[in-house]
Amino acid sequence: MTLDDVMQQLQLLGHEEIKNIFLKHGAREPFFGVKVGDLKTILKKAKTNYPLALELYNTGNTDAMYLAGLMTDPEKMSRIDLINWAETAYWYMISEYTVAWVASESLYATELALEWIESDKEPVAAAGWSTLANFVALKNDNAIDYQLFSSLLDRVADTIHSEKNRVRYAMNSFMISVGGYCLHLSEKAIKTASSVGKVNVEMGGTACKVPVAVEYIDKMHKRGMIGKKKKTVRC
Repeated sequence: MTLDDVMQQLQLLGHEEIKNIFLKHGAREPFFGVKVGDLKTILKKAKTNYPLALELYNTGNTDAMYLAGLMTDPEKMSRIDLINWAETAYWYMISEYTVAWVASESLYATELALEWIESDKEPVAAAGWSTLANFVALKNDNAIDYQLFSSLLDRVADTIHSEKNRVRYAMNSFMISVGGYCLHLSEKAIKTASSVGKVNVEMGGTACKVPVAVEYIDKMHKRGMIGKKKKTVRC
Protein backbone atom coordinates (compact mmCIF):
# COMPACT_ATOMS: atom_id res chain seq x y z
CA MET A 1 0.00 0.00 0.00
CA THR A 2 1.11 3.53 -0.73
CA LEU A 3 0.61 6.69 1.30
CA ASP A 4 -2.13 7.81 -1.11
CA ASP A 5 -3.90 4.45 -0.77
CA VAL A 6 -3.96 4.71 3.02
CA MET A 7 -5.04 8.34 3.11
CA GLN A 8 -7.94 7.58 0.75
CA GLN A 9 -9.07 4.73 3.00
CA LEU A 10 -8.81 6.93 6.08
CA GLN A 11 -11.03 9.53 4.43
CA LEU A 12 -13.65 6.91 3.59
CA LEU A 13 -13.65 5.61 7.18
CA GLY A 14 -14.01 8.99 8.87
CA HIS A 15 -16.86 9.78 11.27
CA GLU A 16 -18.04 13.29 12.09
CA GLU A 17 -18.93 12.21 15.64
CA ILE A 18 -15.40 10.93 16.27
CA LYS A 19 -13.97 14.12 14.77
CA ASN A 20 -15.99 16.25 17.16
CA ILE A 21 -14.83 14.21 20.16
CA PHE A 22 -11.19 14.49 19.12
CA LEU A 23 -11.51 18.23 18.49
CA LYS A 24 -12.75 18.71 22.07
CA HIS A 25 -9.68 16.88 23.33
CA GLY A 26 -7.16 18.85 21.28
CA ALA A 27 -6.98 17.46 17.75
CA ARG A 28 -6.61 19.88 14.85
CA GLU A 29 -7.88 19.86 11.29
CA PRO A 30 -7.34 18.35 8.82
CA PHE A 31 -8.21 14.82 9.92
CA PHE A 32 -11.09 12.41 9.37
CA GLY A 33 -12.09 10.97 12.74
CA VAL A 34 -11.41 7.26 12.17
CA LYS A 35 -12.22 4.73 14.88
CA VAL A 36 -9.25 2.77 16.20
CA GLY A 37 -10.96 -0.47 15.20
CA ASP A 38 -11.16 0.77 11.62
CA LEU A 39 -7.50 1.77 11.70
CA LYS A 40 -6.70 -1.83 12.52
CA THR A 41 -8.51 -3.04 9.40
CA ILE A 42 -6.09 -0.94 7.35
CA LEU A 43 -3.20 -2.27 9.43
CA LYS A 44 -4.15 -5.86 8.53
CA LYS A 45 -3.67 -4.98 4.88
CA ALA A 46 -0.56 -2.85 5.21
CA LYS A 47 1.05 -4.91 8.00
CA THR A 48 4.23 -3.70 9.72
CA ASN A 49 5.75 -1.10 7.43
CA TYR A 50 8.36 1.21 8.91
CA PRO A 51 8.91 3.45 5.82
CA LEU A 52 5.16 3.91 5.26
CA ALA A 53 4.67 4.64 8.97
CA LEU A 54 7.14 7.51 8.73
CA GLU A 55 5.27 8.93 5.74
CA LEU A 56 1.94 8.65 7.53
CA TYR A 57 3.20 10.37 10.65
CA ASN A 58 4.69 13.22 8.66
CA THR A 59 1.27 14.11 7.21
CA GLY A 60 0.32 15.71 10.54
CA ASN A 61 -3.12 14.07 10.22
CA THR A 62 -4.16 12.62 13.61
CA ASP A 63 -5.65 9.47 12.07
CA ALA A 64 -2.54 8.84 10.00
CA MET A 65 -0.21 9.60 12.92
CA TYR A 66 -2.00 7.15 15.22
CA LEU A 67 -1.97 4.48 12.50
CA ALA A 68 1.76 5.11 12.02
CA GLY A 69 2.37 4.13 15.62
CA LEU A 70 0.56 0.84 15.11
CA MET A 71 2.27 0.17 11.78
CA THR A 72 5.92 0.93 12.50
CA ASP A 73 8.58 -1.45 13.74
CA PRO A 74 9.77 0.16 17.01
CA GLU A 75 13.18 -1.50 16.81
CA LYS A 76 13.79 0.14 13.43
CA MET A 77 12.91 3.59 14.71
CA SER A 78 16.03 5.72 14.89
CA ARG A 79 16.74 8.19 17.64
CA ILE A 80 16.07 11.01 15.15
CA ASP A 81 12.77 9.42 14.11
CA LEU A 82 11.58 9.30 17.72
CA ILE A 83 12.70 12.84 18.50
CA ASN A 84 10.88 14.09 15.41
CA TRP A 85 7.73 12.25 16.45
CA ALA A 86 7.86 13.67 19.97
CA GLU A 87 8.51 17.22 18.78
CA THR A 88 5.60 17.17 16.32
CA ALA A 89 3.04 15.42 18.54
CA TYR A 90 0.78 18.35 19.32
CA TRP A 91 -1.91 16.68 21.43
CA TYR A 92 -2.05 13.93 24.01
CA MET A 93 -3.51 11.10 21.92
CA ILE A 94 -0.33 11.24 19.85
CA SER A 95 2.25 12.34 22.43
CA GLU A 96 1.13 10.18 25.36
CA TYR A 97 -0.02 7.16 23.37
CA THR A 98 1.47 6.85 19.88
CA VAL A 99 4.87 8.35 20.65
CA ALA A 100 5.19 6.86 24.12
CA TRP A 101 4.10 3.40 23.00
CA VAL A 102 6.59 3.28 20.15
CA ALA A 103 9.41 4.84 22.17
CA SER A 104 8.92 2.39 25.05
CA GLU A 105 9.40 -0.54 22.65
CA SER A 106 12.34 1.07 20.89
CA LEU A 107 16.08 0.79 21.51
CA TYR A 108 16.14 4.27 23.09
CA ALA A 109 13.31 4.06 25.63
CA THR A 110 14.78 5.31 28.89
CA GLU A 111 17.48 7.39 27.20
CA LEU A 112 14.97 9.54 25.35
CA ALA A 113 12.33 9.49 28.08
CA LEU A 114 14.79 10.99 30.55
CA GLU A 115 15.60 13.74 28.04
CA TRP A 116 11.95 14.41 27.28
CA ILE A 117 10.81 14.81 30.89
CA GLU A 118 13.17 17.78 31.14
CA SER A 119 11.51 19.56 28.20
CA ASP A 120 9.67 22.85 28.64
CA LYS A 121 7.22 21.67 26.00
CA GLU A 122 4.20 20.10 27.69
CA PRO A 123 3.53 17.38 25.06
CA VAL A 124 7.19 16.34 24.97
CA ALA A 125 7.50 16.14 28.76
CA ALA A 126 4.24 14.20 28.96
CA ALA A 127 5.52 11.83 26.27
CA GLY A 128 8.60 11.22 28.39
CA TRP A 129 6.65 10.24 31.51
CA SER A 130 4.30 8.09 29.43
CA THR A 131 7.27 6.34 27.83
CA LEU A 132 8.62 5.51 31.28
CA ALA A 133 5.22 4.23 32.39
CA ASN A 134 4.97 1.94 29.36
CA PHE A 135 8.56 0.77 29.73
CA VAL A 136 7.78 -0.44 33.25
CA ALA A 137 4.71 -2.29 32.00
CA LEU A 138 6.77 -4.08 29.34
CA LYS A 139 10.18 -4.89 30.79
CA ASN A 140 11.10 -7.56 33.29
CA ASP A 141 11.91 -6.11 36.69
CA ASN A 142 15.56 -7.14 36.37
CA ALA A 143 15.82 -4.81 33.35
CA ILE A 144 14.51 -1.83 35.35
CA ASP A 145 17.02 0.39 37.15
CA TYR A 146 15.71 0.33 40.72
CA GLN A 147 17.55 3.45 41.89
CA LEU A 148 16.57 5.45 38.81
CA PHE A 149 12.87 4.62 38.99
CA SER A 150 12.83 5.06 42.76
CA SER A 151 14.25 8.56 42.30
CA LEU A 152 11.63 9.27 39.64
CA LEU A 153 8.91 8.37 42.13
CA ASP A 154 10.50 10.86 44.55
CA ARG A 155 10.41 13.48 41.82
CA VAL A 156 6.72 12.80 41.17
CA ALA A 157 5.94 13.20 44.87
CA ASP A 158 7.81 16.50 45.03
CA THR A 159 6.66 18.13 41.79
CA ILE A 160 3.49 16.62 40.33
CA HIS A 161 1.06 19.23 41.63
CA SER A 162 3.15 22.09 40.20
CA GLU A 163 3.71 20.56 36.76
CA LYS A 164 1.93 21.45 33.51
CA ASN A 165 -1.52 19.98 32.96
CA ARG A 166 -0.84 16.91 30.80
CA VAL A 167 2.48 16.31 32.53
CA ARG A 168 0.51 15.85 35.76
CA TYR A 169 -1.66 13.28 34.03
CA ALA A 170 1.35 11.39 32.66
CA MET A 171 3.12 11.44 36.04
CA ASN A 172 -0.01 10.02 37.64
CA SER A 173 -0.02 7.24 35.04
CA PHE A 174 3.65 6.62 35.81
CA MET A 175 2.85 6.04 39.49
CA ILE A 176 0.08 3.62 38.54
CA SER A 177 2.34 1.73 36.15
CA VAL A 178 5.20 1.37 38.63
CA GLY A 179 2.79 0.33 41.37
CA GLY A 180 1.01 -2.16 39.15
CA TYR A 181 3.77 -3.68 37.04
CA CYS A 182 7.02 -3.42 39.01
CA LEU A 183 7.01 -5.78 41.99
CA HIS A 184 10.17 -4.48 43.61
CA LEU A 185 8.92 -0.88 43.53
CA SER A 186 5.20 -1.46 44.02
CA GLU A 187 5.21 -0.70 47.73
CA LYS A 188 7.06 2.57 47.23
CA ALA A 189 4.74 3.56 44.38
CA ILE A 190 1.72 2.96 46.61
CA LYS A 191 3.22 5.11 49.36
CA THR A 192 4.02 7.81 46.80
CA ALA A 193 0.50 7.69 45.39
CA SER A 194 -0.95 7.93 48.89
CA SER A 195 1.09 11.01 49.66
CA VAL A 196 0.22 12.62 46.32
CA GLY A 197 -3.51 12.00 46.61
CA LYS A 198 -5.88 13.20 43.91
CA VAL A 199 -4.28 14.83 40.88
CA ASN A 200 -6.24 17.60 39.20
CA VAL A 201 -6.05 17.74 35.42
CA GLU A 202 -8.14 19.91 33.12
CA MET A 203 -9.70 17.50 30.62
CA GLY A 204 -10.88 20.06 28.09
CA GLY A 205 -14.41 20.32 29.41
CA THR A 206 -15.07 16.62 28.76
CA ALA A 207 -16.41 14.00 31.17
CA CYS A 208 -13.09 12.15 31.30
CA LYS A 209 -11.72 11.62 34.80
CA VAL A 210 -8.22 11.28 36.22
CA PRO A 211 -7.76 7.94 38.02
CA VAL A 212 -6.73 8.15 41.67
CA ALA A 213 -3.43 6.26 41.56
CA VAL A 214 -3.60 4.49 44.90
CA GLU A 215 -7.14 3.28 44.20
CA TYR A 216 -6.23 2.09 40.71
CA ILE A 217 -3.22 0.14 41.97
CA ASP A 218 -5.42 -1.43 44.65
CA LYS A 219 -7.87 -2.58 41.97
CA MET A 220 -4.99 -4.18 40.05
CA HIS A 221 -3.93 -5.93 43.26
CA LYS A 222 -7.44 -7.30 43.85
CA ARG A 223 -7.55 -8.63 40.30
CA GLY A 224 -4.22 -10.38 40.80
CA MET A 225 -2.54 -8.23 38.15
CA ILE A 226 0.39 -6.85 40.15
CA GLY A 227 3.67 -7.61 38.40
CA LYS A 228 2.10 -9.14 35.29
CA LYS A 229 3.84 -7.59 32.30
CA LYS A 230 2.37 -6.68 28.91
CA LYS A 231 3.61 -8.16 25.64
CA THR A 232 2.94 -4.88 23.86
CA VAL A 233 1.52 -1.50 24.82
CA ARG A 234 0.44 -0.49 21.33
CA CYS A 235 -3.29 -0.86 20.82
